[in-house]
Order: sequence, then C-alpha cells, then structure tokens
Amino acid sequence: MARIAGVDIPRDKQIWVALQYIYGIGATQSLKILAQAGVNSDVKTDGLTEEEVNHLREIIDREYRVEGELRKEIDFNIKRLIEIGSYRGSRHRHNLPVRGQRTRTNARTRRGAPKTVAGRGKKRGATK
Repeated sequence: MARIAGVDIPRDKQIWVALQYIYGIGATQSLKILAQAGVNSDVKTDGLTEEEVNHLREIIDREYRVEGELRKEIDFNIKRLIEIGSYRGSRHRHNLPVRGQRTRTNARTRRGAPKTVAGRGKKRGATK
C-alpha cells in the first residue's frame, strides 16, 4: 500500500481514483497530477513502481496544499469570518447554511433533528 501525503492509498483501485483518498484532491486534480508525473491513469496502485510513487509524492508535496495544512487553512478562514462578525461568520457560528439555502423547510443536516414546539398543531385556531 503506497503512502502519499500521510495517507495510505488503496492498492486495488486505479491510481486516479486512489489519489482522491487524499483530502484536497478531487478527480480533476488527480488527473492533472498524473499527467504531470507522466503516469498512466488506468494503472492500479500496486502496479506503480517505487520511482513513480516517489515522483507523485514530490509533486503533491511541492505544488498542492492537502490534508492537515488544507484543513488548518479552512478552519482559520471560518474563524476569521466569525471574528470579524460577517454575515457568513454568524451563519457558521449558529450552525446554519452559509450559502443562501432556504431553512424554513430542509436544512436538516445543518440544523439537526426537528425540535417540537408547543402549540404548533396541525389545525391552527381550532378549539378542542
């Protein structure tokens, strides 16, 4: 199992898919990295030579921000938004959707499980 950027990438997958196990590398960047390294994207990970793995490791370390460094940068950006008191920062602070999505319905992933509110029956204004 090859280890690139501190991540053990799976050996039974094609290398362009296996590189996506590294946080910060998607499909497009994976293919760009492989083209830069001159590695065929259809090769399985265990079919790579040690030299090719080292070359991939060098390219990723030199030119891409991945894993812990990228996570730190994202966390810092969110903290900065919260500190300066921006609208997006307040949305992050209250754990609500940040990019303009509606919250009257949906947004359950961010808002959590529905909370029951007293007096919100199905028939409004109806007496029992």
